Amino acid sequence: MRDVILAALLACVAAPALAQTPACEALSGPAKTLASRILETEHPYDCCDDTIRRCLAARPTCALAFRLADDVCRRVAAGQDEVRIRRALSRRARSMVGGGPTATVDLAAASVTGDEGAPVTVVVYACARCPYCSKLVPALHAQLKGRLKGLARLAFRTFPIRGHEGSTEAGLAFAAAARMGRFWDFALLSYRRFAEFSPQKQREWAREAGLDPGLFVIRMDEPATRDELVASKKEGIVNGVEETPTLFINGRRWVGDLTLPEVVDAIEEEAERVRGDKWTKR
Repeated sequence: MRDVILAALLACVAAPALAQTPACEALSGPAKTLASRILETEHPYDCCDDTIRRCLAARPTCALAFRLADDVCRRVAAGQDEVRIRRALSRRARSMVGGGPTATVDLAAASVTGDEGAPVTVVVYACARCPYCSKLVPALHAQLKGRLKGLARLAFRTFPIRGHEGSTEAGLAFAAAARMGRFWDFALLSYRRFAEFSPQKQREWAREAGLDPGLFVIRMDEPATRDELVASKKEGIVNGVEETPTLFINGRRWVGDLTLPEVVDAIEEEAERVRGDKWTKR
């Protein structure tokens, strides 16, 4: 009996209990030990002054501590090492409470979608011919009707990247579609057909997006369309944009990972902060 009790105690030491989050509950063995070590030494950057683990044990429980614990455990499950995880936590902190200057964005000139009264505005500077933009932007757009419904609105600013072939022609097409009031229809279709792009295809896509293809071509060639594209790029440069996609969450530049789960989680966190809802109901 004594041996059985000793074995049980040793098991508890080797695999300490973790936070009760979906990602943490799925861990076991060395992965569980790694996650526990990080949660025992890292601190939330808001809501609670203790370690993440101790903040989770407090009542009421800091919502941010729960989010960070789940983030850590997701990363451990994905095979990330300790150094990478700690750096990711640091980047997230800089993004959310870094204290740097906020971006100045002309939302009247941006293509904005989502609930007007949402507490979070996410601005994305994206190139029409950026491969990762073609994945992330539609995914974020879809979340406005899912987890982010009522929480966020998405504002698009076109930022052509010279190294992306066709970025000017595609950017002009985005700007023309915006001037014709069908930006999101056209942009989402263009991103879905990303691998099929050619300047000639854009007239066909305009028709599919509900635009008059003849007028669309005229708008693309107008100086006002080029001026709008140039203004969008200049605004991005002023805000420090160098690559795409670049996100700003309520004016603060996001320097964390650009994976959909990470970005959505950060947006939900920001909504909780704006609403003053810092304590988890889980």
